[in-house]
Parts: sequence; structure tokens; C-alpha cells
Amino acid sequence: MSRIPLRPLARILKARARGENPDAIEAENRARRHEAMADKQRHRAEGRLLVLGLAFFCAFGVIGMRMGTLASSVPEEPRASAVGNPIIGQRSDIVDRNGRILATNLQTHSLYAHPRDMLDPANAAKQLAQIFPELDEAELLKDFQGDRRFLWIRRQISPEQMQAVHDIGSPALLFGPREMRLYPNGPVASHILGGASYGREGVASAEVIGVAGVERQFDSYLRDPANEGAPLQLSLDLTVQAAAEQVLAGGMSIMNAKGAASVLMDIHTGEIISMVSLPDFDPNNRPRVLTTGDQSDSPLFNRAVQGVYELGSVFKIFTTAQAMELGLVNANTMIDTQGPLTWGRFRIRDFHDYGPELSTTDVIVESSNIGTARIAMQIGAERQRAFLGSLGFLEPTPLEMVEAPTGRPLLPPNWSEISTMTISYGHGLSTSPVHLAAGYASLLNGGTRVTPTLLRRTTTEQGPRVVSEAVSAASRSMLRQVVERGTASFAEVEGYAVGGKTGTADKPRAAGGGYYDDKVISTFASVFPANDPQYVLVVTLDEPSENSGAEPRRTAGWTAVPIAAEMIRRTAPLLGLRPQVDRPQPVGVTLTSN
Repeated sequence: MSRIPLRPLARILKARARGENPDAIEAENRARRHEAMADKQRHRAEGRLLVLGLAFFCAFGVIGMRMGTLASSVPEEPRASAVGNPIIGQRSDIVDRNGRILATNLQTHSLYAHPRDMLDPANAAKQLAQIFPELDEAELLKDFQGDRRFLWIRRQISPEQMQAVHDIGSPALLFGPREMRLYPNGPVASHILGGASYGREGVASAEVIGVAGVERQFDSYLRDPANEGAPLQLSLDLTVQAAAEQVLAGGMSIMNAKGAASVLMDIHTGEIISMVSLPDFDPNNRPRVLTTGDQSDSPLFNRAVQGVYELGSVFKIFTTAQAMELGLVNANTMIDTQGPLTWGRFRIRDFHDYGPELSTTDVIVESSNIGTARIAMQIGAERQRAFLGSLGFLEPTPLEMVEAPTGRPLLPPNWSEISTMTISYGHGLSTSPVHLAAGYASLLNGGTRVTPTLLRRTTTEQGPRVVSEAVSAASRSMLRQVVERGTASFAEVEGYAVGGKTGTADKPRAAGGGYYDDKVISTFASVFPANDPQYVLVVTLDEPSENSGAEPRRTAGWTAVPIAAEMIRRTAPLLGLRPQVDRPQPVGVTLTSN
């Protein structure tokens, strides 16, 4: 912008030539300069006012939009944000194979105190002790009057307890939101679920972690937010599990047993439909672990998985099956049963005198120790060990539980010929009921290896072959005859062709070696229907005694077999198995053609 001079020389000279006053020219130019400056200031002010007006318009527009959003939203309590990783309180549900809840979450509250804000510590301690009888009034008062700034009182409380604490009226008693693990079915499947407890805790949330069973085995999955709350589906059937527990508990009481276990397994997939261990517990109020004595006496001990026992004559079918697979015998081969069978200082006897010889089938039906031992001698220690290993008897079960690795089979330190003989009829090798169920399933489903699992399977995976289909069918026939005319006659269930084998093993002494004379482990391992196998059921009783007669009866035929029969009678319809009933022949006049 060019600046106009106040006294331009040309105009001054002309003005003087005309006799005019040159100062008028200066005054005129000064006025024009002032007018231009005023116009410039005015335009600048107008621009600033326009910008300021636009800014106010945008601000009020944003405020108006936010007010409209808040007015249309659902009201909720404000939540304080915290720096760092928040405690993940959400935990996925656990459901059975049909989607029914086994474990879920419940919103509750915790109770804590700020002792320094306590107005009347004595009254607060007194009333809290009345609401929570397990709290000590004197101890509470001591804590309230001490130097502590924060004090946990209860990790979780019920709505009724929360209201009662409200009524105390103390500003120092505060509540925090809390999520607790709930098992709505109580003790049902307690050993499988295990239980949960609190990990990291805060006043606004708490971390729920698994402490046993599948809760701990799948803890990372159940707590993973990436799963978006998808439940963990087990292979269990809640209805069958409840029925099995009821039957086994009643049978355990009738048979005066110290403990009991049962395993119901799908013979083709290895899915465990029901697994029971008694005595049991309520995972909502999980008992403490024993610090002294025998851990197997604790209700937390899972007899089906952790308990390893000499299971007795239920092992005989594996011996005959291997011998048939090797071509050493067939179902009709006659076996020398003359006894006793002597090996060094050991003598093997039968429960009854079965005569000089029995067929292979009758060795199983009559449960001859001598006959089974002679067959095992033909097999040999090396081949016997390899066969039992192929059925999973030499390693812990791969079951999806943290307790499974503790159920390691007890093997003889030296697998000698005498070990081969005794193991053939279930002594000298200790395994769990789950091992036995998986072994029977592998042998009787057509001869392919089955891996037990607690997870729902939608497909059947063909395992490696352990015996031929012909040997599998012959083994099922032998087990069916054990029920029809052998030691398991009480296992006959109308409409269901049950096959199985009894086993009664003397219980080893805890100290000093040897076996008890009046304490046994009785077992019945069964398959049903035997003509079209679908399920394997194993029932084991610890120290049973049937006392209805003049003398106590402890054998499996009198103790475990009736319980298994009742369990099959109760659960088979729940599993969708229709009873096969022979149709009566028509009576009366029959129309015939000429």
C-alpha cells in the first residue's frame, strides 16, 4: 500500500502560483489518511467479531448435541476409571452336553470397613457379630480401634446380610460389587467341577480363579475375554449324573462301604457321561484340604481318577482277549485249572474247585485264577506289558483334570513271571476306575483304542487298533455269559443285554505289607447292550460288606453288581436306549391258508 504525502511538492507549487494556502492541501491529505486508517480498523474489528461469533455458535451446537444424547440415553451410575490393567471378574459358564448349567456366576457384594471413620466401634462390632456369627466381636473391636485404614470383613454377603449391615448406619461400613462362582446343583459332579476361589481382589471387583477339577484345568479359557463368554461344554449329562450319584450313594449305604466310585463312558467316543466319587462335597462351600492323615479319607479325594487300586478279576478279560488275538487260544480251548498253581513260594488258588479243566469262556464265566494265570504264562511278561500299555494301563489317564496326573498306576518293580500271572487276574497292578472303563471300551467297541475325555465331542475319532473285531465280539460274548450263568447274575436288567465281569481284590495293608482278611475292593465292569455296545459302566466299592445273611458277604457279585444293575436300570432310558423286550407268541385261533 503506497503512502500519500501530506505536502506533495507539485500541488504546493501550483497552489502558491495561484495564491492559495498550501496548508489546506496538508490538512486535506491528513484527513484522507485518517479516514483510510479508520476504515482499516473497522474491517479488522468486524472480522474478529465474525470469527468469535462462529466459535460461540459451534460451542453451543456441540453442547446442545451432547445434551440431546444424554437426554435420550439410559441413565446409569457413574463409574470411576483406574489406571492399569483392570481385574477381570467375568468367568464363563460350565454346561453339560445338553447345555444345562453346571457352574455360573452370581452378582453379589463384599463388605469392608474404614476403621478411622468409625463413629461407634463397639456398637458396630457387636451388631456385625450378630449378623455374621463366625466373626469374633472382640477381634473386630480391636481392629476397629487400631491404626488400620482398611479392613476386609466378608468377601461376599447375601442381600439379606447387606440390608442388615445397612441398618447399622455406620458410614465406615462399605460395600463393593463382587462376582461369585455358583454351583446351582450343589454336590452333583462336585469332583469334576472342582471349585473356584478369589485371586486378586479390589473393592470394586475380584478375580475368580479355579482351584481344582475342570475349573482349574480350563481356568485360562474360562477367564479369557476373547471367548466372549462362550461356555465350556462338558461331556457329562446332568440328569444321568444325578441319577448315578443317587443310586451309588444308596448302594454305598446299604453295602456299608467306606467309599465308592462309578464311571459311565461312551464306548465309541470315550466321552464320560457320568463320573461319581463318594463321599463328595458341595463346591459352593468347599472343605479344606486335610493336613494330617490319609488324603484318600478326604471328601475332596476323587476315587474315580486319583484312586488306584488292585481291581481283581475284571482284568481277566484282557488276558483271554490278548491270548485269542495272538492265536494261543480260542473261546473253546480247554485250559488246565488243576490247582493249586505253584510258583516258587507262591501258590495260586481258585475261590472254588472248578475241576481239572475249563474252556477259555468258562475261565471267564467261573472266574478261575489258575486258568487265567496259565493263559498269561503262554503270553509272557513282555507281550503282556506291551498289550496293557496299548490300553493305557501304564500311564496316568489324559483326562482334562488337574488331578489326573496324580492317578499314576502302580506297577511291579520287576515284571517277572509271577507278576505276569498275578496281573492277569488283577493283582500286582493298581489302576483307577477311569483306566478300567477306558480299557473295557477299547476292547469291546470293536477293538480300537479309546481316550477318555470330559469334553463334548461331536465326531468320533478312530483310535489305533488293539484287537480284531472278532476278538472284541468274542470278549463281549464271554462277558454276556458271565451275567447269564456266572458270577454276575444279579446284573441282569430286563430289556438290556448286560455283559460284565466281577472283581474282588483283597485290600493291601497300609503298613507292614500283606493284605487284609476282611477288607476288599469290589468292582463290576460292564457293557450294555452287549449285542450292540454303547456304554461301559464301572462300579467300585471300598470295603463293602453285605450283612443281610448269617455272615458278611464282600464279593462283587453280592455288592457291586446289584448297584450297577440298578444304575443301568435308571440311566439307560435317560440315555435314549430302548429296552428290547421279547414279544409274546399269539394265543388262540390262528388263521392259516388252505
